[in-house]
Amino acid sequence: MTQVLAARPRPSTEFHTLTVTAVERLTDDAVAVTFDVPPPLRETFAFEAGQSLTLRRVVDGVEHRRTYSICAAIGAPPRIGVREIPQGLFSSWLVREVRPGDGIEVQAPSGGFRVEAAPGGRHLCIAAGSGITPMLSVASTVLADPEGAVTLLYGNRRTNTVMFAEELADLKNLHGPRFDLVHVLSREPRDVELFSGRLDSDRLHRILTLLVPIAEIDHVWLCGPLAMIEDARDVLTELGVEPERVHAELFFVDEPPPARRHRDPALSGTASEVTVVLNGRGTTAAMARDRSILDSAQAQRGDLPFACKGGVCGTCRARVTTGEVDMIRNYALDPAEVAAGFVLTCQTYPVGEAVTVDYDA
Repeated sequence: MTQVLAARPRPSTEFHTLTVTAVERLTDDAVAVTFDVPPPLRETFAFEAGQSLTLRRVVDGVEHRRTYSICAAIGAPPRIGVREIPQGLFSSWLVREVRPGDGIEVQAPSGGFRVEAAPGGRHLCIAAGSGITPMLSVASTVLADPEGAVTLLYGNRRTNTVMFAEELADLKNLHGPRFDLVHVLSREPRDVELFSGRLDSDRLHRILTLLVPIAEIDHVWLCGPLAMIEDARDVLTELGVEPERVHAELFFVDEPPPARRHRDPALSGTASEVTVVLNGRGTTAAMARDRSILDSAQAQRGDLPFACKGGVCGTCRARVTTGEVDMIRNYALDPAEVAAGFVLTCQTYPVGEAVTVDYDA
């Protein structure tokens, strides 16, 4: 069976300038961008299925970072899939302006949504929109083993919005019965009613009950908007799939962050002594309790890892080794990681008088 890795080694926080070798038009608003990795950096940029790349650019003196899932098979040059967000500073640049030969600052692959190839295994992938990007890498890795099998449910609005349509068809032609591909369209009628509509709870329940041997599934991979992931988790639980076999990654959060749990007005304006450990070096500073640890610590440490600052990508993951904190949003860490003391520092506020967070843990 394919083995899912629980540990998350801390990648290098250094950025490297990689040359764009190809920009492939996927749809009117989406592209695949492939990077060349020079020999000295091959080991640094070796990735596992499902991992992501963090890109950086400076606009008008302000640094911006975004994280994109890798959509290439293990061993191939790293490639990311990008769908344009209206007025998106980063996505519009990648989709409309970037050309082969351009240099882009890229961080080493990261992320806990990853799978390591091992003999056999039956996997279920459920994706919507640009959530297909990590699934290409996952599916290619699993199918590379003759005993591996994948069922992919892929939701989109219309046929012309399907990213990697030809590549998915090629995978189906290559692997035949070991790769079941189901397209579900929400705004375009299909011959079969079951495949017309959103991948909501009802449709997922019917598809999984009628078409997927759910009792034989070893691992489930989810990537898409929050509502789809929550619906899928509920349906899978109802069908008896253990939570530890379900792995999810968000690409979009459409709700405001929750309020902090610690509301004691006496804490307002109070500072905590927070120690941040990264690359074996600790830095201690007084930090306000009404500001996230990441935002405060960046004033002392410019090398801290981060990307989305929305609790989604998991790049700023660290472990609290001393003190009390309050994490208000988490879409990247699984329950076992939270129980072990890991937090997303972009969403975590100091509460105790002394706090230590370790990025190297």
